[in-house]
Amino acid sequence: MISLAIFASGNGSNAQAMIDYFAGHSLVEVALIVSDNPQAYVLERARLAAIPAITLSQEVWRSGTQLVHLMQHHRIHCIVLAGYLKLIPAELVRAYPRRILNIHPALLPKYGGKGMYGARVHQAVIEAGERESGISIHYVNERYDEGELITQQRLEILPGWTATDLQQAIHALEHRWYPPTVEKICTAFNKI
Repeated sequence: MISLAIFASGNGSNAQAMIDYFAGHSLVEVALIVSDNPQAYVLERARLAAIPAITLSQEVWRSGTQLVHLMQHHRIHCIVLAGYLKLIPAELVRAYPRRILNIHPALLPKYGGKGMYGARVHQAVIEAGERESGISIHYVNERYDEGELITQQRLEILPGWTATDLQQAIHALEHRWYPPTVEKICTAFNKI
C-alpha cells in the first residue's frame, strides 16, 4: 500500500477530494493529514474520516530533519500539498525527490510565488484581463511554485466573471484532476 500524507493549512477541500477518491483504493491510502494551523478545518475532515492528523509545531517545521523523521515514522511514500502555505524545507524535498506534489490555482509560471494563493491568485488573474486560467500540478522543489510541471488544465474565463466565479470553476478543476494525477504519479513510483 502506498501511504500519502496530505499537507493543508485551511479548509481542506482538495484534501477531502483526495480522501474521497482514495477511500477503499486497492493501492493508495491517505495515511496522515498534516497542518501548520491548529484551527484548520482540514483537521476536522481528518477526524471525520478517522485519519491520523498532526499539527506541526514551529520547532518541527524549522527542523526539516525532524519533519523527515516524522514522515518516515508514519511510513509515508508520497506527500501531497493541498492548500499548504509554508515553503517545504529543503531536507524534506531532498528526502522525497519527485514524491511531493503541489497544485496551484493558475497557469504557472504566471501568478505563482510567495503570497500567491487562493483568492489572491484569482483576483490577480481577473484584474489582468486574462481570457483563460486553470490549474498547474507540479513537483515541489525548494522554491514556491517553481517545481517541474506534471500537468496543466485550462478553462476559459467567461465575460463578467468575478474572482469568486473563477475560484469556483478552478475548484471544480482541482477536484477533478488532482486525485487521479496523484494516483498516477504515486503508483508509477511504486513500480520503480
